[in-house]
Amino acid sequence: MRILDVTRLAWGQIKRRKVVTGLCMLGLSIGCSAIVVALSLGDSVQSYVSREVTAQFKMDEITVMPNEGVSQGGGPTATKTGANSNVGKLTEQKLDIIRGLKHVTAAAPFQDAGYFELLTTDNKISSFNLVVTDLSLLTKYDFSFQQGVPSKQIGSVVLNYGATIGLMDVETQKKLMESLSSNSYDPEVMRQYDELSRMPSNLYRQQVQFRHSDYDNSTGGVKSYLSSQLQVAGILKKSDGMSADQAMYDKKIYVSQETYDRLKDEFNIKPDKPETGQTYNQALIRVDNQDNLPQVETLIKKLTLNTSNNLYQLEQLKSQFAMFKMVALGVGGFILIIASISIIVAMTMSTHQRRRQIGIMKVLGSNMRQIRTMFIMEAALLGFMGGLLGIGFSYLIVEGINKLVSSSGQMTMGTGESLVVSIPLNSIPVGIVFAVLTGVLSGIYPAISAARTNALTAIKRD
Repeated sequence: MRILDVTRLAWGQIKRRKVVTGLCMLGLSIGCSAIVVALSLGDSVQSYVSREVTAQFKMDEITVMPNEGVSQGGGPTATKTGANSNVGKLTEQKLDIIRGLKHVTAAAPFQDAGYFELLTTDNKISSFNLVVTDLSLLTKYDFSFQQGVPSKQIGSVVLNYGATIGLMDVETQKKLMESLSSNSYDPEVMRQYDELSRMPSNLYRQQVQFRHSDYDNSTGGVKSYLSSQLQVAGILKKSDGMSADQAMYDKKIYVSQETYDRLKDEFNIKPDKPETGQTYNQALIRVDNQDNLPQVETLIKKLTLNTSNNLYQLEQLKSQFAMFKMVALGVGGFILIIASISIIVAMTMSTHQRRRQIGIMKVLGSNMRQIRTMFIMEAALLGFMGGLLGIGFSYLIVEGINKLVSSSGQMTMGTGESLVVSIPLNSIPVGIVFAVLTGVLSGIYPAISAARTNALTAIKRD
């Protein structure tokens, strides 16, 4: 008996038993669609979150910090093993070495100088984080200028977008804080706070001053220092992955090392210990591709420096979504097991109902292998048709998920893009193969049982 004949006989039996065929296909299609949707949802969400994380956290940058060694002792008197040497310090010489490394596109200090107050000519104030860097290299770190350009002139400053919003005069700020303290749940007060916190100020080419407050040991009080006039040379654009709410709390002003040296003199800021040469507490290293980041990071660590990057976040996401996929695949597999039980029951009943047919086939010359092949072919065809039906269900389910997400508008992150679930082409054959394998494995026992049927006994009984 040729394989074509076996297939024709199997197809004839499937068409004849419409109700049983439909129920078996339904179970297989549900399991197949569960697997396909699980794979599609996992891949789509992982891709979406990875894009959002990459947009908000730069994956091609390394943060470099001094390596102060291991703590010795405990409490306030604890010291670091490298605190009194230049071995672990981040110096200009080490930055020059890093700039010469392969795959490094930019290396500049981004020294965190602490928090200060910004004062404008119209008596508005705001607190900000002062960052000391090379202003000419800002564009190499994906900073775009909304207004102005970097300036090498001492006393020039560059503000990010957050530093230009939320400036208020002292009286307004005081009244607002008092209102928030007494009526923190008043929607009108919160609305006013949000409006003032988001209100932009035109500071480009304006004269500003910095104020620094420090504890005065001689008087036991707080002493304030006011800087000389500074010129706003540029305003940076808001980052692509940053929302308006995030910008309210991200207030940074960038100055050159020369400008910061002048500010230190005006604010009477002195190092705890005399420094030999220029040192920094932080630098950012940009590489040409995130795949080359581990290699560059290893070389930097050989300079006795500490490093950190954001790649670990992607690794955590991958492990979390891998677990989600395994759970979803387990659910789909469980549904297929239930469907396989129904196939075993249906085909076992079919074996008893078709004893006469099996007996006649054996009398006419069909051997046990051909009988087994016919029943396994029936099971495989059931699995294949159930898989095709499951693929159709998958597209309907995914379309429903996308409409639900689009209408709710809640699955949006920093970039404002909404989650769109799509079915990858490679998941379609995976779902069909699972369904066919389930059908074939479920048909093995009924096929063996049918092949062992005694021909003469089957004919005599019927």
